Amino acid sequence: MASAGLRRELECSICLTLYTDPVILRCGHNFCRVCIERVLNTKDESGDYSCPECREEFQERPVLIRNITLCNILEDFLSTQPHQEEITGICCSYCVDSPVPAVKSCLLCEASLCDKHLRVHSKGPEHVLTDPTTSLETRKCSVHKKILEYYCTEDAACICVSCCLIGEHRGHKVESLDEASKKRKTKLGNFLQKLTSKREETMEKVWRLEENWRKGQEKMTEEKKQVSALFMEIRRRVDNLEKRVLSEISRRQEKVSLSLSDVIQKLEIKKDELSRKMRHIEELCNMTDPLTVLQEPDTGDLCDPEEEGGDEDTGGHDGGDRGAELISHISHTLSAMIRDINVIFHVEGPADILLDVNTAANNLLISDDLKTVSRILINQNRPKTANRFQEDQVLSSSRFSSGQHYWDVEVSRSGAWKVGMCYPSIDRRGRQSHIGNNNKSWCLCGGRQVYNNQYSVIHDSEVIPLPHQISSDRVRICLDYEAGQLSFYELCDPIRHLHTFTATFSEPLHAVLCVHKGCIKLSGWGSRNETSS
Repeated sequence: MASAGLRRELECSICLTLYTDPVILRCGHNFCRVCIERVLNTKDESGDYSCPECREEFQERPVLIRNITLCNILEDFLSTQPHQEEITGICCSYCVDSPVPAVKSCLLCEASLCDKHLRVHSKGPEHVLTDPTTSLETRKCSVHKKILEYYCTEDAACICVSCCLIGEHRGHKVESLDEASKKRKTKLGNFLQKLTSKREETMEKVWRLEENWRKGQEKMTEEKKQVSALFMEIRRRVDNLEKRVLSEISRRQEKVSLSLSDVIQKLEIKKDELSRKMRHIEELCNMTDPLTVLQEPDTGDLCDPEEEGGDEDTGGHDGGDRGAELISHISHTLSAMIRDINVIFHVEGPADILLDVNTAANNLLISDDLKTVSRILINQNRPKTANRFQEDQVLSSSRFSSGQHYWDVEVSRSGAWKVGMCYPSIDRRGRQSHIGNNNKSWCLCGGRQVYNNQYSVIHDSEVIPLPHQISSDRVRICLDYEAGQLSFYELCDPIRHLHTFTATFSEPLHAVLCVHKGCIKLSGWGSRNETSS
């Protein structure tokens, strides 16, 4: 009893085994060095160190001091019980004086044996030895009380020899336990391989989802930045518009005030002159001498009822026209701002817009992914068909007959290009087939072919130079089919509206690229309420 009590005193409260290299804390409690270091390591991040036994807290990580006295006591205790720590959970059934670890168990005897008793144990074949176990009854047939040596493949049950000969498994196909175990392990191995493969596939799906989520988060963050920049630009434009309108109103107010002041001054002078004439006429009317009245000079002018100068100009005749012009300018500016807002609110479509090689001119090279077109000097020798352009141009394979759509391109600023949309009935040969040179196409052109790297828009051979100089190599084309609007934007920061064509579309529309020099790459496409083919 004393030995058991001493053993409990020599056990670490963390691992519940005898101390190994015991150390003592400032509070007086002892632990294995490895155990307490593992506990303290978990506290390093928070810095809240405390004793696992009494919960006393320490400001800093406590210094571990080896407990020499406890080490000596532990050494003396182990020297008096040399076999105590070697005992496993299963002891020899025949060593009753002191527990001795078992090395084998006999299924026939239903007993566990140490090395000493194993040497004198029967070596007969009926005595089946296994690793030490306490569940000896599960190794015997519950009906015949004999050792389970076979496996019935029909009933999937472990059986004894009597079950095979006279029992309910008589005549069934049986195998030895080792043979059946090997087959089961092989089957389990195959199943484990399948599970491992499925787990890897699942992990791959999880990784892809996490990657998509991360990219989605990055995209949402970028879209937030774009929206913030757009609305900042809108606020700047509204502020500038407000300042311009207020300045115009103030200018008109000042002009009207000056004009009215001038008119009032002239009328005051005229009023004084009329008052002077009225007084002189009254004096003549009050005279009694007719000769004096008749001899007064300029009496005809004094008595003339007609006004010589007419009504004075008040200077307000143009106020209505200027007001209408101002309102029209404000409406046009706000409409352009609303188009700028709409351009970012398209949702991505299910697929990319691709180029139709069957419409590509022979001097154009189309990439394998059908997204890039380059002008080259080598003739491609494609078959001549009614749908193929004679030079420089290619259509998209998709066409749009309703809904809202957009597509982006990357252009060569050093090259010469046109991008836009057209009807499928556009001519394929001659100068009139170039986009913008007819009433079936609308385009934006840029590059070295325009003066000072500036943009132009063209429809039905009417060229409209734009004031914007090229600052980006990316352009967006937006189509609102029902509204009859085709808009062009430069994808700079913030996005900049270039021009909007307004028309009543009578046919489906194809995207069209024209490369005079350099290359053009399709870089994105999106739709809302799309109907395309």
